[in-house]
Amino acid sequence: MSWIELSIDTTNEAVDWVCTLLAKAIAVEDMHISEYQEESSQWTFTIQMYLPEDARIHQRIDEIEKILTPLNRTGMTSGLQTFILDHKPVHIALESHTASSLIRKIGDRFVVLSATSDYQAHPQEIVLRLQNSLAFGSGLHPATILSLRLLERHVKPNLDTLDLGSGSGILSVAMAKLGAKVLAIDNDPIAVSATQDAVERNQVTQQVTVKEASLGSASQLGHWMGGDSIESVPAIAAQKQFDLIVANIFARVHISLAPEFYKALRSTSTHSGILITAGYTSDRSENVSSAMLEAGFLECDRAQIDEWIAIAYRLG
Repeated sequence: MSWIELSIDTTNEAVDWVCTLLAKAIAVEDMHISEYQEESSQWTFTIQMYLPEDARIHQRIDEIEKILTPLNRTGMTSGLQTFILDHKPVHIALESHTASSLIRKIGDRFVVLSATSDYQAHPQEIVLRLQNSLAFGSGLHPATILSLRLLERHVKPNLDTLDLGSGSGILSVAMAKLGAKVLAIDNDPIAVSATQDAVERNQVTQQVTVKEASLGSASQLGHWMGGDSIESVPAIAAQKQFDLIVANIFARVHISLAPEFYKALRSTSTHSGILITAGYTSDRSENVSSAMLEAGFLECDRAQIDEWIAIAYRLG
């Protein structure tokens, strides 16, 4: 049987978002991510996908191109290239084996495991078990690691928290296991399903509510990852109902929502509202910080891995 290799280049910021969108059209085990080879290019990663050349191949390629068109139009991906192969490359099977045995320790307490990992946790460790997936928030992306580090520092038991753009659900599960009550929302149905799976898999359904929704005017920004229209997604009003918000999303969404993040947070006699922002690189951090300071926030913490940065703000 012949195989079709689909190849697309993407930026550092967009790689996980691209993978989440592609989960609609292609099996995870048929994807491979590698670093882009030309140092001077705008691209950071190359994503290769493999499909059997059968009667549906042209329809499937059209579906993938449709999914990727908005990201390509905004300069986050290259155009889709296709190649005919005699067989599927061996590295796909090897990568699938590696993913299934994932054990990743993050911060002082978190341990991220794949669904099938056999691991005996120490008493002080907090296990986050996820479905084998390339969906955004897998636990391997620097933005996710940074978010977990800041959550470990700032989440306290019984806080009312919001995970905006919940993706795989890893941050929602982490907050619940730290003792918080969580509202997890995303405007992509694939992400909502992944979050619900993670919540059930980690047995935190009593603490986490999962909804396909947005915060305030976020519904007017379109699909955060460039996907289909989200006109029917309900908006949650920003009414000082959260003690902590975490948002691992594009910088442009952080900037647009800064005033509503401020309105959605509350301060009490024992806790000042905290916003944890992640999902962007240091070249966008000044823009994000300016928007947050203008909205009334004060920076209170930050973490960084290479060019990736996460910043925590409190109500001023």
